[in-house]
Amino acid sequence: MHLSFTNGRILVKYHYFWSYIIGSFMNKIMECVPNFSEGRDKAKVEKIADAFRGKEGVKLLDYSSDADHNRSVITVVGEPEPLKEAVIDAIGRAVKLIDLTQHKGQHPRMGAVDVVPFIPIKNVTMEEAVALSKEVAETAAEKYHLPVFLYEKSATAPHRENLASVRKGEFEGLTEKMKLPEWQSDYGPSLPHPTAGAVAVGARMPLIAYNVNLGTDNREIADAIARKVRHIGGGLRYCKAMGVTLRERGITQVSMNLTDYTRTAIYQAHEMVRMEAQRYGIPVVGGEVIGLVPMAALVDSAAYYLGLENFSISQVLEAKLME
Repeated sequence: MHLSFTNGRILVKYHYFWSYIIGSFMNKIMECVPNFSEGRDKAKVEKIADAFRGKEGVKLLDYSSDADHNRSVITVVGEPEPLKEAVIDAIGRAVKLIDLTQHKGQHPRMGAVDVVPFIPIKNVTMEEAVALSKEVAETAAEKYHLPVFLYEKSATAPHRENLASVRKGEFEGLTEKMKLPEWQSDYGPSLPHPTAGAVAVGARMPLIAYNVNLGTDNREIADAIARKVRHIGGGLRYCKAMGVTLRERGITQVSMNLTDYTRTAIYQAHEMVRMEAQRYGIPVVGGEVIGLVPMAALVDSAAYYLGLENFSISQVLEAKLME
């Protein structure tokens, strides 16, 4: 389910509700947000999501699919051990169900299970998240004969920290890439799985997936704006961005990951895209949040757009109820 900026508030309330419920029976909470290279076949997505349903110590919070990206993002939380088992199960289902030799989509991908990040939430450290990511990586590699690359905080070398670097070349270029000594897998085979490619597994801090839709079908404009907005192009420090074509709607999109919303806010990313779009006479026609988002991130943007003075999250009803 894709959420617009305006109704993202409903999902945040849902997230806080589950935080309250989960907190009552879980001592340690780890989050996992696996991305799967399937966004068009609902039956396949449901079978993968089923790996997280009805499992003690695990709660499926949200999942969304996009046909243009041909990708699904699942958000799940749980105690480390049962979460690990559920994630390994989901990886196995995706390896069985998704054939990348037949896959086409706007989003870069190198695997049927493209990326599996673990995020510490409650009573767990980043070190524990890294340890869990390595356990999942090792087991999945052995069980499914799947090459695994460790990235972000789990990376075994500096050049493997950035997911974009790990995924560069995508599935089609993976065989040649893995022949290079610097791109041997951390776990599993030395060549890609024939239909499932490889997977990046790691630990990181929370990020926000936020997209801005543009009133044009010109992909070159979306790409140009993305290059200006993202950090690597001289833009916002904690922003990764790329241009995407939304063929079903006849428009394009600047698709972004905000890796630290406390330093690069949603409203900053939105306004920079709008500013760059004005250079081309292109309107911004919408924004969307993918998956879950911290309430503080939306409160920050609401305060900016409403011009609220001295406003804090403690004035939000749902946040106050959680105290």
